[in-house]
Amino acid sequence: MNPATLSVLIISLILGTTMTVASNHWLLAWIGLEINTLAIIPFMTIIPHPRAIEAATKYFLTQASASALILFSASMSAWKSGEWSIDSLTYPFTISLSLALMMKLGLAPLHFWLPEVLQGIPLSSGLILSTWQKIAPFSLLIQIHHLIDPNILIFMGLTSAFVGGWGGINQTQLRKIMAFSSIAHLGWMVTVMKFNPILAIFNFVLYLIMTSAMFLLLMSISATKLTNITSSWPKSPILTSTTMLVLLSLAGLPPLTGFAPKLLITLELVKQDSIMIAALLMLASLLTLFFYVRLTYLIILTIPPNTHISSASWRNSRFSILTAVLSVLALFMFPMSTTLMMIL
Repeated sequence: MNPATLSVLIISLILGTTMTVASNHWLLAWIGLEINTLAIIPFMTIIPHPRAIEAATKYFLTQASASALILFSASMSAWKSGEWSIDSLTYPFTISLSLALMMKLGLAPLHFWLPEVLQGIPLSSGLILSTWQKIAPFSLLIQIHHLIDPNILIFMGLTSAFVGGWGGINQTQLRKIMAFSSIAHLGWMVTVMKFNPILAIFNFVLYLIMTSAMFLLLMSISATKLTNITSSWPKSPILTSTTMLVLLSLAGLPPLTGFAPKLLITLELVKQDSIMIAALLMLASLLTLFFYVRLTYLIILTIPPNTHISSASWRNSRFSILTAVLSVLALFMFPMSTTLMMIL
């Protein structure tokens, strides 16, 4: 891609997210979301493959539908209340607008576009879609969480946690597994959002760190499916071991970073006398734990037959300082979780 074009697209991504996060006006927030949507589509089609074009088309149609619903709900609410402020959203338009934001995030049962889109685009574009593109709609959802019916949030959260677990069990494509992992993690955040929004933000920050580290590691070992990742040990054992540990962190196993949000969310739900919700979330986490552990088993405990170890194979592994930093944070931030919560 032309460096000038790349710079314009990156600036547009940053500008769109910043505009949405910083705005208190629904029209400006909507404009930021649209800038974000239009800026990522060229990244999706950077490899002109029919599957990438199809994924970009699906993404554009889904995001355009959600944006139209956001603009309609905000306009009708402003007509009724006379204000465009985000805090002045009126009933029943809170329901339609929150559902549109959940569609942008990929929460179940509005998640059908996410696995297919993520499967059809490169890993670099999948990194942006799974992390940066979720910041703007999540920030809007946090700002209006007190206006949303808690039953909707709990239903969407539990549904996402179970769908994310069930959907990822039989997958062989790593990008689809990461898509269902994203759905499951967002389900945890949305469930606790009504009780403790700061804890939801904390979970979101850790999700961004762990998912970014996972995508960067997959890009480093050039793995997009299980057959690639099972033969990566002879090429780069250190990167493969780190990938396994980051997967276990995403699964939420102690003492890794991913255990912190699950522990704190469960404690918060128990403190709020929502023991049944906490039990259902932990049951759903067993489903996600299954396919994470299966991936780690395939990475470390199996050796593919007829593996050739040559000097040429080592050139497929790319490593960067950003990958190292995010991997360390994705593994060892559990002792600092209380400090991060106090900062937030």
